[in-house]
Amino acid sequence: MAFSLMKMKSVSRNSISSVLKSIASRSSPSYHRPFAAKAEKNEVPLDDGVPTSGICRPLSEILKELNKRVPDSLVRARADPNGFSIKYVPWHIVNRIMNLHAPEWSGEVRNITYSADGKSVSVVYRVTLYGIDAEIHRESTGTASTTEEGYGDPVQKAEAMAFRRACARFGLGLHLYHEDMV
Repeated sequence: MAFSLMKMKSVSRNSISSVLKSIASRSSPSYHRPFAAKAEKNEVPLDDGVPTSGICRPLSEILKELNKRVPDSLVRARADPNGFSIKYVPWHIVNRIMNLHAPEWSGEVRNITYSADGKSVSVVYRVTLYGIDAEIHRESTGTASTTEEGYGDPVQKAEAMAFRRACARFGLGLHLYHEDMV
């Protein structure tokens, strides 16, 4: 496979926000929160202006939203050590998509392990989704070299990789893993 790194246009934070807003407008309608506190006189209602696309929804609806294709404008590409182009969604974009479609999600680092020779570090990350009918979690790992130069420390890189992979187990950005096979 020949090396072909796509030249990405730089995407400003404003354009990322506009893409995420357009995703939100396509998502399921807001849902009534039956147990939300009612606003008293002179109080601002709790739901005014708060996006509720993921609040109080069944897991099947949340997973359906997460399985949608991530817009190409949010996908990045980098070259791996073998010269192949790898497409990915940056962790902060994955985080925003999770907040949009599954606001009740949580994540945690489960384990950090350094290799015996100290040349790499692996992180296990768990993402949990909460729906009105159940909660589910997925775990994944990420490994980074401790000797490689670049932005961020090795644990940070491994955690970001593990987070993205755990979210992919729910379907978020999963199409990127299978594009070349179709």
